[in-house]
Amino acid sequence: MNGMDISIHSTFLPHTDPDASLAFYRDALGFDVRNDVGYEGLRWITVGPAGQPAVSIVLEPVAPPGSGRTDDECRTIEAMMAKGTYAGINLSTPDLDALFNRLRANDAEIVEEPAEQPYGVRDGAVRDPAGNLIRIQEQR
Repeated sequence: MNGMDISIHSTFLPHTDPDASLAFYRDALGFDVRNDVGYEGLRWITVGPAGQPAVSIVLEPVAPPGSGRTDDECRTIEAMMAKGTYAGINLSTPDLDALFNRLRANDAEIVEEPAEQPYGVRDGAVRDPAGNLIRIQEQR
């Protein structure tokens, strides 16, 4: 099938503290909050970059209802999240240094300072409050 018109609409990242995740994505990254819904005592928060309403990140509980995840699986996921090895996303920005200054001002956990990489990009990495790894590349 050629010529399919397909777009990325949303991706999911787990959270362990919805308020901390909301503050990070809204305040440190400057994302718009598109939705914040609760169900059975849990929260799903949809955020996305301003000016890109068709692209979203859904911050979801580790064990949403209907996921079928066992308690052992949830503990494994949470342990991997704490180490930063479970989930991640790559972002880009035209001004990497300004964004990292903003992240530092919001006490974000910087994993790797912005640097030229041997694979041809300039990027850096942070972790969100749940431990998800976020690599941010400078647009060229």
